[in-house]
Amino acid sequence: MPAAHSPARQRADARRNHARILAVAEREVATHGAGASLEQIARVAGVGSATVRRHFPTRRALLEAVSRTRIDALCARARELTDETANGRNARDALLEWLGDVVAYCAAARGLAPALALDGAEPETARARHENACSSALEEAGAPLLRRAARAGGVAADVTMPDLITLIVGIALATEHHADPAARAHRLFGLAVAGLSPER
Repeated sequence: MPAAHSPARQRADARRNHARILAVAEREVATHGAGASLEQIARVAGVGSATVRRHFPTRRALLEAVSRTRIDALCARARELTDETANGRNARDALLEWLGDVVAYCAAARGLAPALALDGAEPETARARHENACSSALEEAGAPLLRRAARAGGVAADVTMPDLITLIVGIALATEHHADPAARAHRLFGLAVAGLSPER
């Protein structure tokens, strides 16, 4: 077999294609949001549409990959705040700070909220029907913060982390086209936390 077609060469080419597609996808999603054209991504990356789909078989898989760095940072921050509550920090305040960070990331990073919201029901392939890795990662990272806040009486006992992620995704999607999405999302999240009663 010629060296140009050796398995090692093919793997190296695949890694380069993956990195190039992901870099282009990050720019396209930042510009056009979750509806960024897969065909345009393929053209700019200099590969065929089939190559894009081989690396990212569904739109959600692509959005998850684009959002991975931000998700990892949010998970790390949740762990830091959980440690702070173990050292005496107010658990409700720590939870709300982290949720505020998630709101800010979702408002600032186009594609992140849809990555959290998509339910895996895309019909084109059975591989689409898998766990939402982004949402699951955030739920797992934030769960200790929520448990501590609930034990301290700072959050109602029946509130779940999926509830909170769904609330944040809804706010982010609703404000995506606002003139100042970050400010609008922050205000709506504050209203959700405080409630509508004037006695706050």
